[in-house]
Amino acid sequence: MTKSNAQASTAKTVKVRLIKSQNSCPAIHRLSVKALGLGKLNSVSELKDSPQVRGLINKINYLVRVED
Repeated sequence: MTKSNAQASTAKTVKVRLIKSQNSCPAIHRLSVKALGLGKLNSVSELKDSPQVRGLINKINYLVRVED
């Protein structure tokens, strides 16, 4: 196992679930939902835990739920 593979396997991830409809929310928030890889209600996306992802989640915190 190389060093980069070891770091990739120990990298933390975060699961995000879309729990509320995107209807009547600002367009920039719809783009944030799409950037997180979410589409329909109850869709789940597993992403690498990074400051950029956390910023997107914080922006649309009323639309998503973070799962362990």
